[in-house]
Amino acid sequence: MLMSDRHSTADQNAVTAPGDGRRDRRLRRAALAATVAAALGLTGAGVANAAGGGARTGTATPTCAAAALKATFGEKLAGGMNHEGVVVRLRNLSGTTCALRGFPGLGLEDSAHRTLTSHTHWGDTWYAANPGKRTLVLEDGESAEAVVAWTHANAGTDDAVHASYLEITPPASTRHKTLAFPEWVDHGDLSVTALARHIDIPR
Repeated sequence: MLMSDRHSTADQNAVTAPGDGRRDRRLRRAALAATVAAALGLTGAGVANAAGGGARTGTATPTCAAAALKATFGEKLAGGMNHEGVVVRLRNLSGTTCALRGFPGLGLEDSAHRTLTSHTHWGDTWYAANPGKRTLVLEDGESAEAVVAWTHANAGTDDAVHASYLEITPPASTRHKTLAFPEWVDHGDLSVTALARHIDIPR
């Protein structure tokens, strides 16, 4: 009986030995933190911080909602061969930091805000090369811009669309902003670059 008690005590000591117990708990915490971090998409630094217990990890910047943005026209662009264009700006007025990445969606409306047939082409425009998709982190009050271009060679003919408004849908959004746009657009075809901090337009 006494030997049985001694074995029982020894077994308990083996389980609760300070060094082994702390090491096991650290390993378990590190494994759990790594699993959670992988699920959340944290970086390697984030995993290390999580394993340390108590260190703050960063969070992803939220995408700018359409309601948080103000759409305006910037410089109007003209040129030969019936080309026209305009710079579109999306300004963050959310009061917090948010991010935009990629191309805005475009659409045309008539004077009664009915949707008109249109086609949006993402990439280079007649006025500027596409700057490529980049994540733009916008502080409150900061803007991103894109260049929109179209032609109007057939104004007033059957294959031209007479628009009154331009719909601008921010990337990853299902809602759009609307700006007055009294323009003839051949075939309803619009070209637009990706959003950038600033797009240089060759002169």
